[in-house]
Amino acid sequence: MRPRMAGAIRCGWLPEPRLPLRPRGRETGATLFPFPETFGYEAPAMFEAADALLLARIQFAFTVSFHFIFPAFSIGLASYLAVLEGLWLWTGKERYLDLFRYWLKIFAIAFAMGVVSGIVMSYQFGTNWSVFSDIAGPVIGPLMAYEVLTAFFLEAGFLGVMLFGMNKVGPRLHFAATCMVAIGTFISAFWILSVNSWMHTPTGHIMGENGQFLPGESWVDIIFNPSFPYRLVHTVIAAYLTTAFVVGAVGAWHLLRDRTNKHARTMFSMAMWMAAIVAPVQIFVGDLHGLNTMEHQPAKVMAMEGHYESHPQGNAPLYLFGIPNDEEQRLDYAVGIPGLSSLILNHSLTAPLDGLDSVPDNEQPPVGIVFWSFRIMVAMGLAMLGIGLWSLLARVRGKLYDWSWLHRAALIMGPAGFVAVIAGWVTTEVGRQPYVVYGLLRTADAVSPLDAPAVGASLLSFILVYTAVFGVGIWYILRLMHRLPQPHEPTVAEHEAGPIRTAGITPGAQHARRSTVRRD
Repeated sequence: MRPRMAGAIRCGWLPEPRLPLRPRGRETGATLFPFPETFGYEAPAMFEAADALLLARIQFAFTVSFHFIFPAFSIGLASYLAVLEGLWLWTGKERYLDLFRYWLKIFAIAFAMGVVSGIVMSYQFGTNWSVFSDIAGPVIGPLMAYEVLTAFFLEAGFLGVMLFGMNKVGPRLHFAATCMVAIGTFISAFWILSVNSWMHTPTGHIMGENGQFLPGESWVDIIFNPSFPYRLVHTVIAAYLTTAFVVGAVGAWHLLRDRTNKHARTMFSMAMWMAAIVAPVQIFVGDLHGLNTMEHQPAKVMAMEGHYESHPQGNAPLYLFGIPNDEEQRLDYAVGIPGLSSLILNHSLTAPLDGLDSVPDNEQPPVGIVFWSFRIMVAMGLAMLGIGLWSLLARVRGKLYDWSWLHRAALIMGPAGFVAVIAGWVTTEVGRQPYVVYGLLRTADAVSPLDAPAVGASLLSFILVYTAVFGVGIWYILRLMHRLPQPHEPTVAEHEAGPIRTAGITPGAQHARRSTVRRD
């Protein structure tokens, strides 16, 4: 029995296995899956020298990166659809209804791909991170179940009405269904981010005798842990900005082809209002989130800032660029602004700041990844702010639909929200290392007792399948976006075949056909 699993069993984290981890009477080298005769194949030898922990982390990072882009889009798009339908009911302008139907088709595909990729992620908790699931399950399990019982059921109950019920229910009832789906996406983000935030700032739990995290006196302390409010607001605003820049890019694309198109003008104008108003708010919220991280995870902020050395006298520089050197514990070729980091983090030029020299080497996150992913996120945020301000200037001058360079810039910035949320997620999660539950459970102690070839083979399979399946889905979304919204835009039910009726022709359809025959 391998040392990691033996230790987990002694601590009560895993039951004593009934079957051997290696097959009896066969070669027991690292090239085999556990229980290979069960599946009838052997793992590729290309992963023999790899580290199972590293492969498990890469696999989760790969799948969550694919998954994250779809909820980040669907959360904002669901709210945008609710706004469009509400404007149609309020003003009676068909243009808003056309845009609602146009974006509803895109939302349906993005939502479906988000659900599918999320299911795959949940399975990895059992396959690659079973020790973590066993130790932290009593705390995070109920929270993830609440997400299913509230958000998923709410979305599932009203999504069909939203997609296919436009001509079957009244307009106000359909608007209520759209609002319920939008609320459901927010509730989903609420519970998932509560789980993630607890892993960063764990509170409200107690330690059981078997080493498990158990709920304490109040679930409120677990749900509303110290980093959760900041992370929730920051992430949801990021989703809205992501959607705004996608909508703005589509509007800009069609304006470059026809500046007089009213549908393109409406899309672009709404998106630029969102960029101009919400981007500054996001920067402010991000600053508050950073200060909260400074309080609870100082090593992460040190890595983000590239501060290997402490600055007890203050005047800590804000490094714009540099090459982190973990071996020598310094930032090579650094370009910085003196005192600005002290001013941003402690709101004083003379405020002292600790550096990574105050953190043991085995407690430090990978500085290079955190340092650069943070700068990519900030760069995207500043670029979004720039587009928003540029659009305000164009609007004031009455040139919002005429400045082609603004339209080209907005088109280029279409994927900026996705880049920003992925970079922000990398900063947050890699900056938490070497812990999976910050300060309490190391990532190396949370991984399943699997061999590297087993994890590597599944990782390779994920890469191939995800590239094919989601590549086709993204291609189809882009194809829909390429088409200009039309007057009297068809609904999803009119555009597609609609939901499959596994029981054959429904009684409603039969009745409709009889009525048609009688009228004829």
